[in-house]
Amino acid sequence: MLDPKILRNNCDDVAKELSRRVGFKLDVDLYNSLEQKRHKLQDNVQSLQAIRNSNSKAVGMAKAKGENAAELLDATKSINADLKQAEVDLNEVAGKMKDLQLSLPNLLHANVPYGESEDDNIVLRHWGKPKEFDFEVKDHVALGEQSGLLDMERAAKLSGARFVVLKRGLARLQRALAQFMLDTHVDEHGYNELYVPYLVHDGALIGTGQLPKFADDHFSIVGESRLHLIPTAEVPITNMHSGEIIAYEDLPIKYVAQTPCFRSEAGSYGRDTRGMIRVHQFEKVEMVHLSLPEKSYDALELLTSHAEKILQKLELPYRVVQLCSGDTGFSAAKTYDLEVWLPGQNLYREISSCSNCTDFQARRMKLRYRDPYTKKPALLHTLNGSGLAVGRALVAIMENYQDEAGMVKIPDVLVPYMQGDQII
Repeated sequence: MLDPKILRNNCDDVAKELSRRVGFKLDVDLYNSLEQKRHKLQDNVQSLQAIRNSNSKAVGMAKAKGENAAELLDATKSINADLKQAEVDLNEVAGKMKDLQLSLPNLLHANVPYGESEDDNIVLRHWGKPKEFDFEVKDHVALGEQSGLLDMERAAKLSGARFVVLKRGLARLQRALAQFMLDTHVDEHGYNELYVPYLVHDGALIGTGQLPKFADDHFSIVGESRLHLIPTAEVPITNMHSGEIIAYEDLPIKYVAQTPCFRSEAGSYGRDTRGMIRVHQFEKVEMVHLSLPEKSYDALELLTSHAEKILQKLELPYRVVQLCSGDTGFSAAKTYDLEVWLPGQNLYREISSCSNCTDFQARRMKLRYRDPYTKKPALLHTLNGSGLAVGRALVAIMENYQDEAGMVKIPDVLVPYMQGDQII
């Protein structure tokens, strides 16, 4: 959520900044109208509260002197009724203001390039060279079906389209990948590993920006209370400290967790329907940083390098892309995507997205630290990134490490996690 002070004092400037996001326009007239109503109603509430308090003191003094306080009591009752209605009116306008504020995306960093779609993203660098094959390469679906280890048909029988069943060697390889990623981030990069709930309430999704705007993207469970299956571990991890004030000396905090992720993929029907690229349930290892504001963009570079290290260890060619204004996510101020080379598709595909959300999420969830200079609470900056999407890493290994017979060589770094198996 954006700073209300900035909105009140510089609404036109905020609108101009937000217009960099394609298709988004802040209704300045609506905001100013609501702000004027809120300000007027708040002044009225405060005025009535002052009169009520003054009358209450006068009643007390009159009773202490043995005087008749009937008229003062009647006046106080009338003021209380007016105050109650004024508070109702104020809460109604404040609710509309909050709904409007929750609909506003984060302000983009100044160096985020303007663009209308992913076609306008900027490739910053490449790592590794795509392998040249002397045979016709297969995509992961053909490889999985040939070996019988990837079963989309039975998954559809269980759950419908866009689910997958992995068998034997592929199931083990997915488990090995997740374990390898966790070990690398914990042992080499100093992350604290977490195990978190896979179900969260509305407040957690509001805190990280998935609600209310992206309500259609979630799978929800309605019982005694409504809960949502997490779209990413970013949600429970970042919200863990909501409403807390973290000690300055405990910062930065780096968390990592492996979880399944559940996404309805609303609006993506017809896209990537083949195989495991865009499914409703997938595994992901997620990194989250809680950072001091002045260090958060250095933290973004560090976080991105940690995701890159996984791809480098797996010896998978990839490129780093800076997202343009039209492709940067709702909560992010700046984002780098890592795109891995998939020879079966002859293109690069996203495997990690690393973002600095500045104080946007922290303001929503009241996530703060104690400033050592002012001694007052101040908002933290939150960052998140995939380290990596396990299913897409599995796809990349299958396609990059295949041989002519359709066998898949295990990357050297994963052999110890595969009980010595070198081929599946």
